[in-house]
Amino acid sequence: MFTRTLTRGRTRRIAIGAGMFLLVLGAWLMMGREPHQPSMPEETPSRASPPADQERHRMQESPMASSQDTGPAQAYAMVAPLKQQLIGVKTMAVEKRPMETIVRAVGRVDYDEQRIARVNLRISGWVEDLFVDYTGQVVRKGQPLFTLYSPDLVATQDEYLLALRARDKVKDSPISEVRQQADQMVEAARDRLRLWTLTDDQITDLARRGKAQTYVTIYSPIRGYVIDKKVFKGMFVQPEMTLYTIADLSTVWINAEIYEYEVPFVKMGQPATVTFASYPGEQFHGRVSYIYPYLNKEARTVKVRLDLPNPDIRLKPDMYGDALITVDRGTKLAIPEQAVLDSGTRTLVFVVRGKGLFEPRVVKLGLKVGSYYEVPEGLTEGERVVTSGNFLIDSESKLMAATNMMGALGMGGIRMEQAQMGKMDMGGMEMGVPKTKEAKNAAGSHLEKKTGGLTLMLSTEPATPRIGENQVRVKVTDETGTLVSNAEVLLTYTMPMPGMMPATIPMTLGKNGLYEAKANLGMGGQWDLTVTIQRAGRPDIKETFSVMVGAGGMSGM
Repeated sequence: MFTRTLTRGRTRRIAIGAGMFLLVLGAWLMMGREPHQPSMPEETPSRASPPADQERHRMQESPMASSQDTGPAQAYAMVAPLKQQLIGVKTMAVEKRPMETIVRAVGRVDYDEQRIARVNLRISGWVEDLFVDYTGQVVRKGQPLFTLYSPDLVATQDEYLLALRARDKVKDSPISEVRQQADQMVEAARDRLRLWTLTDDQITDLARRGKAQTYVTIYSPIRGYVIDKKVFKGMFVQPEMTLYTIADLSTVWINAEIYEYEVPFVKMGQPATVTFASYPGEQFHGRVSYIYPYLNKEARTVKVRLDLPNPDIRLKPDMYGDALITVDRGTKLAIPEQAVLDSGTRTLVFVVRGKGLFEPRVVKLGLKVGSYYEVPEGLTEGERVVTSGNFLIDSESKLMAATNMMGALGMGGIRMEQAQMGKMDMGGMEMGVPKTKEAKNAAGSHLEKKTGGLTLMLSTEPATPRIGENQVRVKVTDETGTLVSNAEVLLTYTMPMPGMMPATIPMTLGKNGLYEAKANLGMGGQWDLTVTIQRAGRPDIKETFSVMVGAGGMSGM
């Protein structure tokens, strides 16, 4: 009978222990992606507060870097200096720097389309004499190209000459309408000759000569090179035919292909330099004249046009060259790309807070110029960010967030009455009952300890610690009773139960000479508060105080 009773008691304790574990696991799962991080000490800065105090206040107000539904919350990471050396942590100051880079692209020489002329006729006829008779020949403006015999053109010349003779006969007529009609006929015939590509000089010669010209000479409209020739001697030509294509090569285009991500860097008017394998060591300078409004969907590139002077005609169409477009975005606040952790939904950097503390901060990035990102929002000049080892610090930050969440079981609005410390029957074991006299008398009193020549007095606000956020104050005095204000003080708090990981936060020196911090005590029962005092040239001092947090279940979110 005694053995059976003992077995039942042991079974009950095991079942209750398993229930406790499942409750803790359930609370952790219900918290989702919003793990709790103990609040940093808060101090409201006045208008006259120095910049350092304002920065400390900002740090205390944002203890976690979270982007709501875009990524998991992260806590401040604390990494000891020795551990930083082991993992290779490197930092760099955020500063303004000239954002200059060069966009490199392969370009191809092409004709300047604005300097191409095509020779067409507006009448049909036969080519008699051909003066420019091969492709590639250089011609000057006004140089004869060929002569043309056109019956229609000859007839129009005769009409013009008849109109001139008729006007001469009626020029002395007393009837003004007759004189006007004669003038109109002359002008109509002259306009028709102009429309059929005769120049004013040719028309004047025709009037002086008084006889129609059987063969009309066609002249080159520009200076350049014949790049296409479709006319031959004796050939019958019509208006829809292009007889010559002449290109001026004194200026050429370079069509370069740039990638999509480089499009924001390139603007019209930017200087560019082009080099060619044909002329090693030489540079040809030009400017961006146009950015095409469409994308090459196969290569995912955008075509950019450069204008290059070509006075010596050294650059030939279809030659390939390397285009270098200079980009100068001025002086911008920037950080190296190694400092950025990009999850795809947010960009994160770790800001150095001193004494081994690193703040995860979401930043807004601008364009990437070279190996640096512009930072329009999220950082200020002079702050230091981690540039090496940030993946390990990121892991530490997430671990701290998960650890601190486990120490705040009351989050998510959960009420688990059976999990209240001090009220759970564990087979004769009283969970949450303080094991020391100090813990029993902690509520509503100041706790005092002396060690290493210092006196530490710990108090809380409210005086009786509550479930949730509490203000913890520590007064440190030396043997003479003088306040110690030149120390670095850390507060570590946890519950003396299996699976509870401690959370550590720095304490700040308040106006009354007390070190202060806010701690979230998420469950009723005994909590151990460990105060660590660090002073230069002296060994660290640690003292643990036990306090009782009032019962009443879990704290809300």
